[in-house]
Amino acid sequence: KLGEKCSLQRTSHLSSSTEVVCGAPSIYLDFARSKLDQKFGVAAQNCYKVPKGAFTGEISPAMIKDCGVNWVILGHSERRHVFGESDELIGQKTAHALESGLGVIACIGEKLDEREGGITEKVVFAQTKVIADNVKDWSKVVLAYEPVWAIGTGKTASPQQAQEVHEKLREWLKVNVSEAVANSVRIIYGGSVTGGTCKELASQKDVDGFLVGGASLKPEFIDIINAKA
Repeated sequence: KLGEKCSLQRTSHLSSSTEVVCGAPSIYLDFARSKLDQKFGVAAQNCYKVPKGAFTGEISPAMIKDCGVNWVILGHSERRHVFGESDELIGQKTAHALESGLGVIACIGEKLDEREGGITEKVVFAQTKVIADNVKDWSKVVLAYEPVWAIGTGKTASPQQAQEVHEKLREWLKVNVSEAVANSVRIIYGGSVTGGTCKELASQKDVDGFLVGGASLKPEFIDIINAKA
């Protein structure tokens, strides 16, 4: 997020079984990569769909890789709903990022009116389909379910709500991609995750990790990293 950075000063008590990736603003990617221990990954928060051209203000996967960074977050709810990015554009970005050798953390999720209208599955399946249509190697993809109504609001989906959507996403992948992908792809949860909510969320069968916002700036981030330990 704008103005946010990871809080990873205390690294001696981190679970070795958890992969940690710090999503930094683009102008700090080189700084973050140079300062963080190599055991931590670094991700850009966005990239564009082509390698070069007249796209002032955008960054390409090639630029991201020049900083020694190997991940990018695509389709975050704020990119979708603040900056108006369409499913189609996010799919194109995903394809180009993967072709360029980046790992992709692909975000999906419904708004409050969509959940209240009973169309959560319809929304997240449609978003996932466009991403899936642009993926050849799923080993480089992490899906992040982030209910928009729970981001930065202090509201968190209940562990049961999160598990329900994650389970249905895994079922969708089994039917529409393959059983192997459904079993292996990591589906992480994002939505006001804190040190107080992470343990129960992490205990859910299909919640494989977290996309953490504000809590990544606080000491409790260590507890979130260790939630599945």
